[in-house]
Amino acid sequence: MTAAAGGFILGVDLDGVCADYTGALREVVAADRGVDPASLPLERSWDFGEWGLSAADFERLHRAAVLEHRIFRTMPAIEGVAEVLWRLSDAGVWIRIITHRLYVNWGHATAVADTVDWLDGAGVPYRDLCFLGAKPQVEADCYVEDAPHNVVALRATGAHVIVFDQPYNRDVDGPRAAHWHEVENLVGARVAGLGLTLQAPLPGFEDAANRVASRVRPGQAAFGTPAAPGGDGGDRARGGDRAGGEPPV
Repeated sequence: MTAAAGGFILGVDLDGVCADYTGALREVVAADRGVDPASLPLERSWDFGEWGLSAADFERLHRAAVLEHRIFRTMPAIEGVAEVLWRLSDAGVWIRIITHRLYVNWGHATAVADTVDWLDGAGVPYRDLCFLGAKPQVEADCYVEDAPHNVVALRATGAHVIVFDQPYNRDVDGPRAAHWHEVENLVGARVAGLGLTLQAPLPGFEDAANRVASRVRPGQAAFGTPAAPGGDGGDRARGGDRAGGEPPV
């Protein structure tokens, strides 16, 4: 499904866009060093130079964060992400999550399972969930990305990229969004620029952000989240239609 075929796909990164990776990793680094987390500035460069991390330090601490502290399951969601993505999803935008979380060797099962649990717990809707580093290989009509190198690589292919504002990408040209409501406006402008229209919201879908949690029965695994009204129930996990209505990270 592409704009040329009448649909609109939004490719969405996770860490630094939907989830607060910097804040989560800061807690792990502070615990490892026995220091106050506040001593590690949130205004940091891409290589964490302000925290005094070498490449080897980062590899070790990122691995511990993922496999021991399970930050992919517990890190805070960035404000507004679920609400905005649900509104876009309900308006007909296809949400495609694209993330390079399979970074730790021998930790893929944990990374994938914790990512799915986090998405459900945060109430983030998505149709596709893609794990890879070469993001230009994944098709979308618009991307939301924070990593400078990914923005450059995507734009080199002619892709339209919204830069999600972070301290380490301030030298990258816009369009830029500092908050998710700004992403929503920029996506709407992109949709209009392609000559497409968004659907009006349906009555009764106002509490979009809590829709996933309200539909998971006590004791049921999040990966078996039932379909929204009009959906097909338990096949969502196998078919890729996670946490969505018609159509819905």
